[in-house]
Amino acid sequence: MPALALHGGPRVRSRPWPKIGARFGQAELKQLREALAQNTLFYMHGRKTKQLCARMARLTGVPHVVPCSSCSAAIHAAVKACGVGPGDEVVTSPITDAGTILGVVYEGAIPIFADIDPTTYNVTAASVRERLTRRTRAVIAVHMAGCPADVRPIVALCRRHNVKLIEDCAQSWGARLDGKWVGSFGDVGCFSLNDFKHISCGDGGLVVTRDETLWRRAWLAADKCYDRVNGTRAMEFAAPNYRITELQSAVALAQLGRLPRIVRRRHDLGERLSAGLRRIRGVLPHGVPRGGYATWWFYLIRLDPAALRVDVAAFCRAVQAEGIPVTKGYVDPVYLAYPYLQRHSAFNHSDWPFGAAKVKPPYRKGYCPNAETVIANCLKFPLNEWLSARDIDDTVAAVRKVAEHVAELTRGT
Repeated sequence: MPALALHGGPRVRSRPWPKIGARFGQAELKQLREALAQNTLFYMHGRKTKQLCARMARLTGVPHVVPCSSCSAAIHAAVKACGVGPGDEVVTSPITDAGTILGVVYEGAIPIFADIDPTTYNVTAASVRERLTRRTRAVIAVHMAGCPADVRPIVALCRRHNVKLIEDCAQSWGARLDGKWVGSFGDVGCFSLNDFKHISCGDGGLVVTRDETLWRRAWLAADKCYDRVNGTRAMEFAAPNYRITELQSAVALAQLGRLPRIVRRRHDLGERLSAGLRRIRGVLPHGVPRGGYATWWFYLIRLDPAALRVDVAAFCRAVQAEGIPVTKGYVDPVYLAYPYLQRHSAFNHSDWPFGAAKVKPPYRKGYCPNAETVIANCLKFPLNEWLSARDIDDTVAAVRKVAEHVAELTRGT
């Protein structure tokens, strides 16, 4: 067996890792020129935002779309539309971004975290059920890393308990379950157009819903409660300014044209990676639920500590030395990572909203054991559409080489 590159042996991969290719081009320039020629960049006076919403509705099969400035804004608007307010609880995933819970806390509600499935790394109906109380107003199901959460039983659970379901699809453009887009199962779906996602307009977000009342409320929530259709300032509730511009919409419109190719390529590369990793003892591929179609924003490679007794950071360094740009872990569970949750204090001079809770949530180690175990034992692989089949095969070969060395050392102890 060749020595590890970390110990002076030959590297699995000597070629440079591929760089990110051009994301924007003539299609975006054409849309921007048309937007500027309108002589207005206000989203209600131009055509680009209307065209963006219409195309998003066709893609998702969901009739009503609200454009806004980010996915954080989209989720906040969805939370307001669903009637979440002070004293309510919202159940969501602990492995997520600040944007998932920002709107919850801003509305005076308490984020409650459900544990994740140990293979797909998303919440499940069973884990959500354990966290439901009479104060639960909504569930935010996060489709993490381009892998769809199995929201089908979560939909049934929420309907049974009269709880709204919001889908956070920021990382999962084009991911599907049984052929249907994520974001189309619950009451509201939210998508991100920031600079790091599958497609981008720099920053932007979209809300989709089948419910006309929720659509109207989400629109008001994203635009200072101004009713742009009827030309009135509704002021039914306090709402921020989360408006998108025609320039953002123009770029997003062009990017939607690129989306089918991007997600198909990412899906195919992920399938190839999973197939290779399954043949390595002690290494667990990122799981996908039955009927799921993943579009991989990134990919988590998990080590099984029962089969590979190894320090994960050391394993990561060894794979890196073989020429593969993996990193250790992803984000820590937010209840451990965010000081304001630990302190139960999100705003200046106040413990609101946590101080108003009858029982403060236990934001401490052990709250979601699966999430803590997964993050402690995984490597993050930067899967994207510019990789080749050979890049994936090199990754599998490097992980296999390191895993076999670890297994050999374990047998010798």
